[in-house]
Amino acid sequence: MSSSGTGGDDRRRRPTISDARLASGTGRSSEQWFALLDGADATRLSHTQIARILVDEHEVPGWWAQSITVRYEQARGMRLPGQQADGTFSVSVSRSLRGGPLELLDLGVERFAEFAGGAPEATSRSAAHPTARWRLEGEVLLQLTVSPGTGGKCSVSLTQSRLRLPERVEPAREAMTRAFRVMGDRQN
Repeated sequence: MSSSGTGGDDRRRRPTISDARLASGTGRSSEQWFALLDGADATRLSHTQIARILVDEHEVPGWWAQSITVRYEQARGMRLPGQQADGTFSVSVSRSLRGGPLELLDLGVERFAEFAGGAPEATSRSAAHPTARWRLEGEVLLQLTVSPGTGGKCSVSLTQSRLRLPERVEPAREAMTRAFRVMGDRQN
């Protein structure tokens, strides 16, 4: 992940989708969507209710409605960056690595075992995106996901979810970034 150069907080608060892309995909900028949602008194609504307004009343496709809703909740102080609807936090780190999906899943399971504290609780080899899941200390979940790519590469991500405190997000991101060093021979 790159930083804006002004510190870690700026990186966490930066929208994952540019305003130009949002406007191109939905016909409105984030500020225009925010004004519309403010007019609907959306700060008093749940995440699901806000997304439903966007889908039902403004015909926004589901993926875009979720993106707008999360951005609105963050802008209005209803949700912190990385915070899920249940109040816990999630953070991911990914790398583009050489190899096929199942080969990288098996290699990731083997090489991330020390980081995860042993073998995964579950793996899915038949999914379009092969996965392995571990339960870490404090009910935190770790998931390895391999997404097929092009040119003999795949996107490999580690995600920690169910983090209870926002202060645990950056240490988790840093730890997963260090954990990816075991896959260094598969980069580039």
